[in-house]
Amino acid sequence: MQDLPHHYHVNASAEVDGNVTLKADDLPQLVTASPAEFGGPGDQWSPETLLVGAIADCFILTFRAIARASKLEWTRLECSAEGVLERVERVTRFTTVTVRASLTVPADTDRDKAERLLEKSEEVCLITRSMLAESHLEAEIIVAD
Repeated sequence: MQDLPHHYHVNASAEVDGNVTLKADDLPQLVTASPAEFGGPGDQWSPETLLVGAIADCFILTFRAIARASKLEWTRLECSAEGVLERVERVTRFTTVTVRASLTVPADTDRDKAERLLEKSEEVCLITRSMLAESHLEAEIIVAD
C-alpha cells in the first residue's frame, strides 16, 4: 500500500437533461442517472447504487486482504449489500447498511476463524467506516464437498 493520504479524483459532466458521465484517469467511463425512486429512469447506475455497490466491493476486497494475511484458504465469496435511505431530522441519508456474505471454504477450514475474518472485514471496510449509517453483517460459511 502507498503511504497515506491517498487522493481519488473523478470528473462528472452532464447537460440540462439526461445522464451524468463519470470519468477518472485510466478507468472506463461510467454513465449514471437518478434512480427510479427519485424520478430517474432506473436503468443506469445512480449515486445511491454506486455507494451500495462500493460497500459490497470494499467488503470483498477487504476480506481478500485479511484472509491472505491470515492464511485462510477459501474458494468463493458472494456478497450483497442493501442500503436503507430514510429522512431523519429533515435530512435524507442512508441510515443502515446490511452486508450479506456467503463464503465457500474447503472442508478442513476452521469455520470460527473464517467467521472472525468476515466480521473483521465488515469492521474495517473503509467505505462503511466512512459513513454515518450503521452497518450489519449477515455471514454464511459454506464448506465445499
